[in-house]
Amino acid sequence: QLQLVESGGGLVQPGGSLRLSCAASGFTLNNYAIGWFRQAPGKEREGVSCISRSGGSTNYADSVKGRFTISRDNAKNTVYLQMNSLKPEDTAVYSCAATPNLIGICVLPQKQYTNWGQGTPVTVSS
Repeated sequence: QLQLVESGGGLVQPGGSLRLSCAASGFTLNNYAIGWFRQAPGKEREGVSCISRSGGSTNYADSVKGRFTISRDNAKNTVYLQMNSLKPEDTAVYSCAATPNLIGICVLPQKQYTNWGQGTPVTVSS
């Protein structure tokens, strides 16, 4: 059974940092591109960042460029999202998703992704 489990969310003050993890079980993560998405209260889900199967290609939403970094450790079957300089507008539930359909690249539109985790909440507030 393919499963993605996110962790690392929580409450942080503006300007602070968090590292989210997306751990895969039931499948080999290096056969999948991975995306991170977020959904704030009352808003649609949006793509935040993604990484290709090998990690050689990444993409970021304009709103997080320069602050967030995506990485993967295929040996640990885990993808990370390092979030720095957090702002209140980063508050959302963050979810990771996987797709086997992208080779060598990754894209942010969520329709490409076939397997989803449950999400981990991130709150940025003083």
